[in-house]
Amino acid sequence: MAAPAMEGAAVSALRSVLHRVRAAAERSGRVSDHIRVVAVSKTKPVSLIRDVYDSGHRCFGENYVQELIDKAPQLPEDIEWHFVGHLQSNKVKSLLAAVPNLAMVQTVDNEKIANHLDRFVASIGRRPLNVLVQVNTSGEASKSGVEPSDCVELARHLKLSCPNLVFSGLMTIGMKDYTSTPENFKVLSNCRANVCSALGISEEQCELSMGMSGDFEQAIEMGSTSVRIGSTIFGPREYPKKQEH
Repeated sequence: MAAPAMEGAAVSALRSVLHRVRAAAERSGRVSDHIRVVAVSKTKPVSLIRDVYDSGHRCFGENYVQELIDKAPQLPEDIEWHFVGHLQSNKVKSLLAAVPNLAMVQTVDNEKIANHLDRFVASIGRRPLNVLVQVNTSGEASKSGVEPSDCVELARHLKLSCPNLVFSGLMTIGMKDYTSTPENFKVLSNCRANVCSALGISEEQCELSMGMSGDFEQAIEMGSTSVRIGSTIFGPREYPKKQEH
């Protein structure tokens, strides 16, 4: 269990984040109501998520399937869960079956995972699932995501061949040291222009999920509609210590 003081700190940190989101939106002539803040609660206890929920926040994200499967049933059903980690096709069934209030999968990066999601959404009869195409804008081999040159093809597949999925936009993860952040965000914005042109949709219909704890203000100024904030709200990740042999 997290200490009450720590839980209070998370709510205070969320308020600070929301204030910074509003300020960044105003600087770029945008309306902050159109920017989603996904509070990413990776490694954090249910009690801490509940505290942030009780302050009025409803949008939360998780990176690991098992963690989301464990937490979601313990929390209110009106939470909008976003899956923001790498999703393996063999985990699709368990994720969708256990989390009926899964609002979005932000990390679709190939046709195989798209087809798995589409089939299982249909088989359980749930409403269509919102998805984003993850684009590897930094060119790092360690990162998931389609190459920018392939994002139109995958978006088209989602739009035309996956009737149980709703193609909602694009997502990227910037470099850890933020050195290429502006370029990463520019690449994603260019991908949106190409996708919207190819699919005949407006840019308002294509979200940009970019920006995390270290770069979300810049992301908003560069057009992000959804930011994924973890440690700035919840504090440093708490990974279990490895057992010594």
